Amino acid sequence: MSQLNRVPNDGNHSAHDVVEVLQQDGAVIIEAFLSADTLEGLRSDLFPLLAQRSAGRDGFSGERTRRLGALFAHTRHCAEIALHRLYLPVAIEFLTRPHEVWIGDQRRTLAPDVRIGMTQAIQIGPGQGAQVLHRDDNAFLWRHPTHGREGRVQIMVALSDFTAENGGTLVIPGSHKWDDERKPLASEAVSTTMSAGSALIFLGSAFHAGGENRTTNEYRTGLTMALDASSVRQEENMYLALSQGVVASYPEEIQRLLGWSAGSNAMGWIEIDGQMADPNVLLHKQSGEVVSVTGKSRTQNATA
Repeated sequence: MSQLNRVPNDGNHSAHDVVEVLQQDGAVIIEAFLSADTLEGLRSDLFPLLAQRSAGRDGFSGERTRRLGALFAHTRHCAEIALHRLYLPVAIEFLTRPHEVWIGDQRRTLAPDVRIGMTQAIQIGPGQGAQVLHRDDNAFLWRHPTHGREGRVQIMVALSDFTAENGGTLVIPGSHKWDDERKPLASEAVSTTMSAGSALIFLGSAFHAGGENRTTNEYRTGLTMALDASSVRQEENMYLALSQGVVASYPEEIQRLLGWSAGSNAMGWIEIDGQMADPNVLLHKQSGEVVSVTGKSRTQNATA
């Protein structure tokens, strides 16, 4: 495959269309993913902060690459990416596939929720060499092939134009189907070319890398975010990266995506007055309600 397949964000295509391409190729470009206002907002919020960042200190992070994390603390527009109709429903399809388990003498179905595993703005500078090809679900020690049970669905949103010359993300289409013995080759990778405001969505099991920036004066800037199954640890420590006040300022759907939720598989609960409780209650203490991981509610006393 000489180039990645594309799905336009034109109102005529759905999350199902994106899922179909991802199942086949492991990666897909969404054209015009962002509105013009959201793109401009992200640039205004993040570009000045990136300009103050030092480049990386090793080959993997990039000696001529600037990076900025904790993006929900730096721009409100991240919420629009996380909740996008062609991203979140796609991630839900791949990440929340159910497991059949025995609990005592009962056969029950458990499924993970979705959480934001990491956020980062990445600005590849002129002269930066290509990153080594890798899988992002390596952090989970995931085994391959995944047989459709993915741990991560990631997005790279273009905040500037992506070209083969300025470091457009490299992807090996179909590599999400490979086993762990097959070595990725640079000759198998294709470069992501897309205009600012478009986005690359790829599975955590797909081999990819930052591309080589062969220009003399052009920075390639993208925003990446991972939606992960709640059964794995978040790669970026959101509980230290984002203050409780910052998280509380977002709608509850974003709060839960950031990890302030126990989920249906009880990952992330906290103890409140002897009960395993949903941590989201800490963001709404004034309501006095504690939601347990069993789904029952009760009144929290004033000192809990």
